[in-house]
Amino acid sequence: MANLTITVDGDLLKRARIRALEQGTSVNAVLRSYLEEFVRGREERVRRLRALLKQSRKARSARQGRGWTRSDLHER
Repeated sequence: MANLTITVDGDLLKRARIRALEQGTSVNAVLRSYLEEFVRGREERVRRLRALLKQSRKARSARQGRGWTRSDLHER
């Protein structure tokens, strides 16, 4: 496991420690969890985007290879 050094306001760290203690955890564990969620959120967005692209290709194929025209894209 790697170490990370951050700089935060002393009062902010004190309040974070108190809140972490109230939740039965540590500031370190809270930050680790946040970073995991942060990365997982991006991975989830990429996965959904890839699924949408795949659906888009299938929809185009279903129309016998017809792609979007300029008028299709600018239809109001």
